[in-house]
Amino acid sequence: MCGIAGFISATRKIDLNRVPAVFERLRHRGPDDKGWLKYSPGTLRSGREWSNDEETSCQALLLHVRLSIIDLSEAGWQPMSSRDGRYHLVFNGEIYNYLELRSELQQLGHEFHTHTDTEVLLAAYAEWGAKALLRFVGMFAFAILDVERQTLFLARDFFGIKPLYYAACGEHFAFASEITALLELTRSCRKVNPSALLLYLRHGLSDQGITTLLSGVNQLPAAHCMEIALESPQLAQPVRYWNPQLQESDISFDEAANKLRELFLDSVRLHLRSDVPLGAALSGGIDSSAIVAAMRHVDPSLEIHTFSYIAEDPALSEERWVDLVAGKVGAQVHKLYPTSLDLVHDVDLLINSQEEPFGSTSVYAGHRVFRQAQQSGIKVMLDGQGADELLGGYRYYLGAQFVSLLRKRRYGDAMHLLRSAAALPDTGIFWMLLCGADYMIPKKWQRPLRALLAKEFTPRWVNATWFSRHDAETGHTNYCPEHNVLRATLLRTMNETSLPHLLRYEDRNSMAFSIESRVPFLTVPLAEFILSLPEHYIVALDATSKAVFRSAMRGLVPDAILDRRDKIGFNTPERKWLIAVDHWVQDTLDSDVAAAMPFLDLVAMRREWSDVRDGRQSFDNRIWRWLNVIRWSQQFRVEYTV
Repeated sequence: MCGIAGFISATRKIDLNRVPAVFERLRHRGPDDKGWLKYSPGTLRSGREWSNDEETSCQALLLHVRLSIIDLSEAGWQPMSSRDGRYHLVFNGEIYNYLELRSELQQLGHEFHTHTDTEVLLAAYAEWGAKALLRFVGMFAFAILDVERQTLFLARDFFGIKPLYYAACGEHFAFASEITALLELTRSCRKVNPSALLLYLRHGLSDQGITTLLSGVNQLPAAHCMEIALESPQLAQPVRYWNPQLQESDISFDEAANKLRELFLDSVRLHLRSDVPLGAALSGGIDSSAIVAAMRHVDPSLEIHTFSYIAEDPALSEERWVDLVAGKVGAQVHKLYPTSLDLVHDVDLLINSQEEPFGSTSVYAGHRVFRQAQQSGIKVMLDGQGADELLGGYRYYLGAQFVSLLRKRRYGDAMHLLRSAAALPDTGIFWMLLCGADYMIPKKWQRPLRALLAKEFTPRWVNATWFSRHDAETGHTNYCPEHNVLRATLLRTMNETSLPHLLRYEDRNSMAFSIESRVPFLTVPLAEFILSLPEHYIVALDATSKAVFRSAMRGLVPDAILDRRDKIGFNTPERKWLIAVDHWVQDTLDSDVAAAMPFLDLVAMRREWSDVRDGRQSFDNRIWRWLNVIRWSQQFRVEYTV
């Protein structure tokens, strides 16, 4: 787990004075070591300590900061070069099946001089090229300079667990693990992307495909790679290398549960490979409880540390579930109880580490979990991200399953699901019908339908004229023309909507405290198997989410956890928190920064906040989105003249 950055220039004009600032921006991602490599045809130099020497330019520059997890010796130093001097690698992540790949490569004649997964990745690329990506089980973002072909190859893992940003401008191309490092490297403009901004403000969504909230900064999407010619970097285009198919298997439910249990335990076993202490985030829900229980199952002697956010609101607290699971596995429990004042104290640090606005204060709960883990000496954490997206864990998947049954003319099953879902917390018949309509009605009909139902399409606190003037369009709709609506929706939320921003939150929260976060649900074998299952194995006709996984975990996870029908997670008492710090909310809305943001109607915002605070209007995450985008604009000096 590390941080990477690099720059290539067809004109061989790279401002090397920027390098120290880039290292500083990435230091939290790799506090254990750092390295650099400079290349021009006929000249290649590398080292640890940077100095602005007599060499004022080069064609390619690779930078790396290291968080030592596997093979803690100096042999793991990067940039790592192949023995023949052709390939030069900077790598962020972990290849969990590196031991198996190493053995296979040795049989093909490769020799290894370290015990690192980095050397295995380098040898795999030398042997198989881009096809090596499909052999990896892990999380990764890396760049390989090929001095023979005069190219730079970039790749990001199947799910986008590890970040990789880039900017292309004329004859220059730069990349980095974080936006702030990229801005240092390129002096890129800080102009906002209006469509991405509207999507965030309207729906709380970010990390959609290649774009970011800054128009000059792109990200390599999950499961994509790209090759850049050193002499013509402006021609680079991302290419998808993995796209799971939606073919349904005819496996029985019991067989599916047994196979899923086997795949999940194998994944957890691989994710425990580490030369440093491990821990786990434990919310008390099914996913995190399953990970902790699996850790104990695959390694009975493992010392397990769990870290849990406990909400001060009893309605949101999962402390009793945390205690139940931790007691069963014999974990050493660490609990934290953040308050609204803690949030205000830490908010600028949190926004700075996240780099783009985020949807709710639940991200702060994760932030505090990783801080506590660092203070307890933990360098690797396992977490349950991705389980909800693969296994139908959110309420809106009920709507997708409902429409899927209707499309298959299984009307009796659809009515059974409708009645069962209506009995769950936070749903109901009307909610299910609206949710289903969202999947059935094409986008062009949704605007008039919302008008008919008096559901605003553009919020009153948004200056719609500004967004219209900049041709901003969210393009967001849940409409799905597929026959298997649930499976298509799972794939979409995994690739495009829910999972990408959750993984960004996870990566930034963990790396802010120099911790590697691992997500055992997100492996290709697990994902492809789950997506091949009949839809009612995932969301059952009695409205039980994660049905096959609950069955797979029987005997491993306490039944009381597996039988839960509520869903809380790391939810914070956001309304109570913001009301408790009303002065901070008011100061933020009244700030000069807010006044200079042309897309906000501050009068409407203040009125809505007053109504929410005093109970005259319902609360939702829009309040946080206002505050977040204002503080983000201030910290990142965002420009709104596009």
